[in-house]
Amino acid sequence: MILNAEEYLQTIPMWTRKKNTVADVRAFLTELHLSCPNIIHVAGTNGKGSVCADLTAILMEAGYHTGTFISPHLINVRERFLLDGQMVPEKDFQDTFDQVMPVIQKMTEAGYCHPSYFEFCFLLAMKLFSDSRVDVCILETGLGGRLDATNAVSEPIACVITSISLDHTRYLGDTIAQIAGEKAGIIKAGVPVIYDDNCPEASVVIRARADELHAPAFAVSEETMPDLAAEAAFAAPYQRMNAALAVKTLEILALPYVDAQTCRRGLAKVHWRGRMEEVADGIWLDGAHNPGGVEAFIRTVKGQLADSGGFSIHLFFAAVSDKDYDEMIRMLCEELSPVHVTVAHIRSERSADQGQLAGLFRAGGCREVEQYAEVDQALRAALAKRGKSDRLYIIGSLYLIGEIMERLNHDRF
Repeated sequence: MILNAEEYLQTIPMWTRKKNTVADVRAFLTELHLSCPNIIHVAGTNGKGSVCADLTAILMEAGYHTGTFISPHLINVRERFLLDGQMVPEKDFQDTFDQVMPVIQKMTEAGYCHPSYFEFCFLLAMKLFSDSRVDVCILETGLGGRLDATNAVSEPIACVITSISLDHTRYLGDTIAQIAGEKAGIIKAGVPVIYDDNCPEASVVIRARADELHAPAFAVSEETMPDLAAEAAFAAPYQRMNAALAVKTLEILALPYVDAQTCRRGLAKVHWRGRMEEVADGIWLDGAHNPGGVEAFIRTVKGQLADSGGFSIHLFFAAVSDKDYDEMIRMLCEELSPVHVTVAHIRSERSADQGQLAGLFRAGGCREVEQYAEVDQALRAALAKRGKSDRLYIIGSLYLIGEIMERLNHDRF
């Protein structure tokens, strides 16, 4: 029986109770007989995907054939698998699945657990990149780092750790130090690690792990970022820090044909969907989905307010239940004082209850709050409420951003 790759993946629970160990995932990789020699491994709480996008764009500008594995996807699972910055074609994806599936069956018959959704995607990515003979492979961790499936890669050429804040505390720990320890789990002996140095509590942990493994450590902060990253014209200032990490990584690696001008040209071409993206006049999407992301979002909006002379803020918000949405909402209410808020239930069994979200916004002082059972209806209502000079910001979950983008594919605001 021929299995459809995308349909089969949907049968695997996103959050399986039993997962393979990193050593088990490495055994799957060995059985697949892969060849991906130049791997850049990226971990962190916020900014991982943006750093991957920056690295990809610069390397492509330098003429390298790249393979990039990211998560989550917004609409189609194939968005996780990028060849030279483009989503893998459906036929290539299916062909890769057809080659990987027999290995999965063989390994499970030998006693290994069936790969989780993310593990399966990672195996597909590595097989796809190996068969495509990419020059450089860029891997984004899924959750944490130490126990993440991507950490089965034992010999990367560089490890990058982006900003760290409280997220996934149920799995990674409830302090910055604990979470930093999980992220620092990707560091390998002797392999350079480039890290965001803006949080002292996280930096101490990262440096200690690097010292333990004799891994050269390179700190990047707002004060020390490369000039060309600071010059990059991004809608969100926090993207400059992500660009700085990418530039510093390539500076340390000293790859042929990658120079300052190549970096400038590459960064100018980066477009990372759903990250402070203006999709129509006065309508912005941002994937902020934890307090750290919301803090960066608030700084960006305040900058826009100062530059524009002022405007009224409308929010469209949804979240998943395992995020710290109480704190996110508190920050939004206190710092931005939105004149109108629309909340919705997203298409996920993990969606937070829209009534509960609405109640938190009201408790935070927002007078005009509306709640809806589905995103499409909520979006129509939010657009109807917005005046011509108002701005609507859609934030809280990448699942929400994905649903909005689906609407964009069929309609216009």
